[in-house]
Amino acid sequence: MKLNVRAVIYGFVATVIVGLLSGAVVPFTDMSLPAVGYGLTGVIGGLVAGYVAGGSLGNGALNGGVATIVGALVALVILTLIGTLAAGLLGVGIFVAGIVLLVVAAIPGAVGGAIGAWAKGRSETRMTGRPTA
Repeated sequence: MKLNVRAVIYGFVATVIVGLLSGAVVPFTDMSLPAVGYGLTGVIGGLVAGYVAGGSLGNGALNGGVATIVGALVALVILTLIGTLAAGLLGVGIFVAGIVLLVVAAIPGAVGGAIGAWAKGRSETRMTGRPTA
């Protein structure tokens, strides 16, 4: 298993974009955005990282997990800053709850990374024909 920096960056960007788009609430309003959730966010970021990394399932899982953790951490910090500006001290509660969920986000990221690596291997096999022994 090897950590692919390019795969982690792609997965990180996907995780941050999906994480920010599914943020907790719209600042200065009572309106909530439809939350995608940490699970689906992790799977999407992991899929991107795993597909870019390719290789074995373990390699995809490693890259997907790392990309998801880094991306979720950045999205959490940004949402905490926005929440603190909008709600004051209650915005810090987002950060505390987010740290707990950050650990849980690595699991769907690793699963998504493994699926992404599998999908890349499957598409490469389809493009080149049968794998050589």
